[in-house]
Amino acid sequence: MENETQNSNAYGAYFAPLRSGDGVKMLVDGLSSAELEFIPEHWLTYPAPPASAHTALALMYCFFTAAALIGNGLVIYIFATTKSLRTSSNLLILNLAIFDFIMMAKAPIFIYNSAMRGFAIGSLGCQIFALVGSYSGIGAAMTNLCIAYDRHSTITRPLDGRLSRGKALLLIALVWIYTTPWSLLPLFRIWGRFVPEGYLTACSFDYLTNTFDTKLFTACIFICAYAIPLTLIMYFYSGIVKQVFAHEAALREQAKKMNVESLRSNQNASAESAEIRIAKAALTVCFLYVASWTPYGIMSLIGAFGDQKLLSPGVTMIPAIACKGVACIDPWVYAISHPKYRQELQRRMPWLQIREPDDNASTGTNNTTNSAAPAATA
Repeated sequence: MENETQNSNAYGAYFAPLRSGDGVKMLVDGLSSAELEFIPEHWLTYPAPPASAHTALALMYCFFTAAALIGNGLVIYIFATTKSLRTSSNLLILNLAIFDFIMMAKAPIFIYNSAMRGFAIGSLGCQIFALVGSYSGIGAAMTNLCIAYDRHSTITRPLDGRLSRGKALLLIALVWIYTTPWSLLPLFRIWGRFVPEGYLTACSFDYLTNTFDTKLFTACIFICAYAIPLTLIMYFYSGIVKQVFAHEAALREQAKKMNVESLRSNQNASAESAEIRIAKAALTVCFLYVASWTPYGIMSLIGAFGDQKLLSPGVTMIPAIACKGVACIDPWVYAISHPKYRQELQRRMPWLQIREPDDNASTGTNNTTNSAAPAATA
């Protein structure tokens, strides 16, 4: 505690000359010594952003929040209340929707801070914001990995690769268990800590303090929460794409031997379309994961091991926006494109004007294909 007080006094002494004499409003103006304890020294030298920047970010977060809460809320409601959709594979999609939902449920803290143009809610709000962000961000990444594993297993081993309900629940439990240490250790300052970043309206783990513990924590969380899931996701989805193209090549080769144009009949046209959707979904998921989390991963590495002068308050807000944007898109990629989900949505909310053909008449076909659909076309 004595060290923290000394650090706070040092911050105040360091910062005092910067805000006197030139009349420039600084980013940390108006903060008490106790609040300065939570702010990395890197942010002390930056001027306050214009009010328009705060307003623009607040409006953007309002849009993201509404889109994510409505989209993921519908997924949670429909999947949780429709018995035919509560399959083992769809439990993983439901878990992802829960993580995306709570990721944006914390957005009012950011919006309020932006409206007040600074660190308005204080350290408690910052810790809550960062804790929820850690659980939802890492949890969503690991759930994406589980979905990729499920799809890979179902497509490459159709006879014995389907996920059982018990195994799905075990994977979900492991995701929450895996996420917990990375969230609680910095919360209680056992290893790492949660601090404000950017315009001091958002909070995340500390990647700027120049200490060995901070650098080690940043490196470990980068590897465990980003690099490992990304590598495995790319491995699983590349295996799916490889399997699809190998199957197509085998069909073409067999058709050539039989001296026919194609082995596919009209009844198999939908199967061909499903395989194309599998490949497209695989590429989309990989792209979304890379696009949403790579900027934040790179920024944390620059902060811990690179040139921190590259990380201005405005620059560091861009990766945070990318992370939130994926929470709006996930419901479309994983669920809203799911035919049976759309059929259920059409029955319950006809005013949405969804036009999804009802395939109840072809029960035999459904029993064959729908067991793989949640893992292939959701």
